[in-house]
Amino acid sequence: MTSANDPAAIFLLAALAVATAAQLVSAGFTTDVYWKQPAAGAVAPYKTSDWYEGSATFYGDPSGIGDDFGGACGYVSNDIVSLYSTRTAALSTPLFADGNGCGQCYELRCVKSPWCNPGSPSVVVTGTNLCPPNWYLASDNGGWCNPPRHHFDMAPPSFLKLAQRVAGIVPVQYRRVPCQRTGGVRFCLQGNRYWLLIYVMNVGGAGDVSSVSVKRSGGSNPWIQAAHNWGITYQLFAEVDNSVPLDVKLTTYSSPQQTIIVDDAISSWWITGLCYQGSNNFY
Repeated sequence: MTSANDPAAIFLLAALAVATAAQLVSAGFTTDVYWKQPAAGAVAPYKTSDWYEGSATFYGDPSGIGDDFGGACGYVSNDIVSLYSTRTAALSTPLFADGNGCGQCYELRCVKSPWCNPGSPSVVVTGTNLCPPNWYLASDNGGWCNPPRHHFDMAPPSFLKLAQRVAGIVPVQYRRVPCQRTGGVRFCLQGNRYWLLIYVMNVGGAGDVSSVSVKRSGGSNPWIQAAHNWGITYQLFAEVDNSVPLDVKLTTYSSPQQTIIVDDAISSWWITGLCYQGSNNFY
């Protein structure tokens, strides 16, 4: 056992604290995430789907990091770095599903192309953006994201796991997979106590959310339904006292729908511009 006075132990604890703090800045917030260990066995595991046919290209900065990899969902560069790294993709309209596809996870593999990397390796990405249709181009000649195509416009490092850059576009097989996340669901706040905008991130399992409700912790306080704003954001049109903690109830978008209550989601004396993290998730 390591003593609390052991210099090595002190160094290790300090290093862990720095590493944790480095991941707290999210969605342009100044930073403060309240972290607890996840509760075990919250819900049944999300099941992997069958394989389907699609296609993939790549876009954006070669690093795969930046604001352009999450704009349509509401993620900014800090979120991409701390939560998803270079494993992201912009989804075509059917997959984006009016923003309900934000946060979903897919496994992709290159098929039927001479440019596929040897062994057809796969990569798991999170949907963090929209690949908009281009109606001036044919869907088989540049309009890759035109409906009804199922297309993934990937961060370059993820695409290069599948195929050579020269390919430009490749056919892929894809399937939905459970999102593997660390820790509980993250809630970042903007607005004020009369109109609260909640960014819902780091969602495990299905990875998506269709319903958000908030209530004051303790007692029989009623749930207040939040309205979907866009992407990963939900807005609360009600006065919410920040002197007490808030519980958050989440329901997934994907079928079969699942619901969890994060009863330690947002601590008392919360303020906008910060992020908070509860103890459970859709594991």
